[in-house]
Amino acid sequence: MRVWLTTPSRLETRQAMRKLRYLVRINRNPDSDWGASVPDLPGCVATGKIIHIALRRIQLAIQLHLRGLQEDGVRPPKPRQRTVLPRPTSRQIDFYATGEVAA
Repeated sequence: MRVWLTTPSRLETRQAMRKLRYLVRINRNPDSDWGASVPDLPGCVATGKIIHIALRRIQLAIQLHLRGLQEDGVRPPKPRQRTVLPRPTSRQIDFYATGEVAA
């Protein structure tokens, strides 16, 4: 029996390793569910009753948003590096995370 091993091409390897990390704003008002949005991708939003659902949904939303831009022939914006200074308020939880998607 012969076993053939194939190695991925350089292009396949580079594509598999290339990831984009977008800044994700996560917030919650006391009277609502968790919300997530991506400042670099206007209109890319998601919600969830619990935070990990909102985070999972925003990651899918980022992938769909980028795919839609590519299908429309629009070059997706590169993620911008940012420093974020949180502004605590008494009624709202507001913080930032990153969402990673395959490029």
